[in-house]
Amino acid sequence: MNIFENKQYKDDLSFVSKLNLPWEKLQNKSILLSGATGLIGSFFIDTIMYKNREEQLHCKIYAIGRNKSRAIERFSYCADSELFEFIEHDVNMPMSELNIGHIDYVLHLASNTHPLQYSTDPIGTITANIIGTQNMLEFSVDHTAKRFVFASSNEIYGENRGDVELFDEEYCGYINSNTLRAGYPESKRSGEALCQAYKKQKDLDVVIARFTRSYGPTMLLTDTKAVSQFIKKAIAGEDIILKSEGTQYYSYTYVSDAVSGLLTILLKGENGEAYNIADEASDIMLKDLAAILANIARKKVIFQLPDEVEKAGYSTATKARLDGRKLKTLGWSARYTIETGMERNIEILKQIM
Repeated sequence: MNIFENKQYKDDLSFVSKLNLPWEKLQNKSILLSGATGLIGSFFIDTIMYKNREEQLHCKIYAIGRNKSRAIERFSYCADSELFEFIEHDVNMPMSELNIGHIDYVLHLASNTHPLQYSTDPIGTITANIIGTQNMLEFSVDHTAKRFVFASSNEIYGENRGDVELFDEEYCGYINSNTLRAGYPESKRSGEALCQAYKKQKDLDVVIARFTRSYGPTMLLTDTKAVSQFIKKAIAGEDIILKSEGTQYYSYTYVSDAVSGLLTILLKGENGEAYNIADEASDIMLKDLAAILANIARKKVIFQLPDEVEKAGYSTATKARLDGRKLKTLGWSARYTIETGMERNIEILKQIM
């Protein structure tokens, strides 16, 4: 079964598409989006295409990605639609030769996002967040886009200095930049700084979405984040492997809530502002998250030391909880808690896999 044929997945799309947002801003408009086949990007595209079909939004999606065969398979349902076009392109390469006309909105979602990529492709991790971001920003200026959205991360906050419980958008924790693992958070920080530079110097309208550790049925099976590994084990009916003591305390977001937050920022956010997409009902310690998934799978949690390659890509932050109050002032709220989101996710993945 393809994911877009799943009843519960379609219910998630329907829910997001009916949110009280100024959708008229997207009516008869166009969106260029990088990271099309990723966890966030694919759900975002599915939502817009669902609204196109059900409510005649008539918003065209130009989806950028490096893997054409994966995109063709993932978006096969869009094959005959004039409102979807896939463009095979690496965002680290200049975009001036792309044959694209006027674009209203640009979203840069492409990035390495999990530990194995950080440790085995550190150069690609940094360049997608800096060079790729600049290429997308330049494209936005050249095509007089109405708004540019940069997908940032909870990682930009670094390690908690012990002075706060929740990170608001002004917090800045500690990052040791002289490490391999620093490539991801430091390049996301640089990407945000580039956005502010283009706002000032090129008068580009920019907003920044800071995602937490996101999960959902659009996850890639190659993802090596701890939560993704837990989910794959639960689906397979295997014991959950925890490669630490599990006292890390993080914020998580189910994909439909992450995308509803992204849409809220796109359509209602203030120019130049950054917004955390987070809800305290999905804050949890890693060991407790492992226990939830073990319970769903009716298995147990096994503690195991990581190998050196895995360890090199792991975050050293032990507490990274985000304050979502700023986004909530725009009317956003999460539909799922960590428990209900995980249950939903496992149910959908079991059906489609």
